[in-house]
Amino acid sequence: MDFVPYAVPFFLLLILLEFCWGWLKGNNTYRVNDSLNSLSLGLLSVATKFIFLSIGYIVFARIEQDYSLGLLDSQVTGHWIIGLLLYDFFYYWFHRISHERQFFWGSHVVHHQSEDYNLSTALRQTSTSFLTTWVFYIPCFLLGMPIEMYISIASAHLIYQFWVHSQHIPKLGPLEWLLITPSNHRVHHAQNEQYIDKNYGGLFIIWDRLFGTFKEEDENEPAIYGIRTPLQSWNPAWANIHIFVGMLRDAWRTEAWRDKLRILWARTGWRPADAAAQYPLPKTDLDHFEKYDPQLTPASNVIIIAQYLLVSILHFWTSLELLGGPYWLVFGATIIQIHSIIVIGMVLSGSAYARPMEYTRWLVTAGILYSLSTAGLITSTLLTSGILYLAVSAGLMWFVIKRESHSHSVLDQGLGI
Repeated sequence: MDFVPYAVPFFLLLILLEFCWGWLKGNNTYRVNDSLNSLSLGLLSVATKFIFLSIGYIVFARIEQDYSLGLLDSQVTGHWIIGLLLYDFFYYWFHRISHERQFFWGSHVVHHQSEDYNLSTALRQTSTSFLTTWVFYIPCFLLGMPIEMYISIASAHLIYQFWVHSQHIPKLGPLEWLLITPSNHRVHHAQNEQYIDKNYGGLFIIWDRLFGTFKEEDENEPAIYGIRTPLQSWNPAWANIHIFVGMLRDAWRTEAWRDKLRILWARTGWRPADAAAQYPLPKTDLDHFEKYDPQLTPASNVIIIAQYLLVSILHFWTSLELLGGPYWLVFGATIIQIHSIIVIGMVLSGSAYARPMEYTRWLVTAGILYSLSTAGLITSTLLTSGILYLAVSAGLMWFVIKRESHSHSVLDQGLGI
């Protein structure tokens, strides 16, 4: 059983409560742009699963059918405990390698881009996990973990990790020796030199202690969150592909064939010497650290939030009403969602391409509605609802774009992608 859909309302409620707590205590850890970006990345991660084939599920099902040793039984309580320990052990190695090897970092980096640290950060999930994550859990199925046990454990494991993304919870005494806590996970998200590549566990910290990757949070060394080569964009699509794009660029630019091949499996941060010399990448100056924070006017922020809520309504409606129906109907609704949050990210970043991308969104959305209608996949009522959604959504976004353009704000500076 997948517990995550049932947990989502509680996630959103806890985010709101944490924001209110921080505001009341004079220690607000939220910004509109960063939090919307985190929520958009979470929505994008779920939405892409609506339309892309789950390679991992196909592999797992085949192993369970033909190659499983059958050592675990979901009817035996003790086997659930063993399954949880196995899952957390393999999660540790997946997480560790996702930091230490460039190709896997390209997928995982999404979760670490935020320069804030709050409960919304937990929702920053990759949309490219189908490329990498499933490989690490093959041993679970070879040993005989049933798929229903795997899904239940994996979803509960993910839900546990939500609460540790907070700056408001102090060290928790003896629990720090056994479990992943907010304190030791803050270390994991920090880019400080002494904190980088530490505390990989998902549920238990014991693996880090055993394998030498544990680091205690130092009260004299406040965590600086984010990644060493800052993204400088709120575009959720770019957030998911920028490492892979950088790898392809370096592979094209380097003259050495050995380096072209090495890029794929190199340690994270490695670049061919000739490409790095000719095209250096700026690193964060931790001594003079400033968060990426292009600003919109307060009114524009309110409207952008309303726009995100509109997309969220479409997203949840797709989840509840469309899944299991005609593929092209799900595909069309998902493309509209993805296109919308990309435009939201571009506007928040002040991208010079926000305006033409918004025009494209109108055309694509109208084209999808027309195609679904002529194919008989939606009723006249749904078509009318879709047109109304497009009209309201377009009006809100156009208001923001025009307002920011006329006030000579960041939208005219071409910041971000």
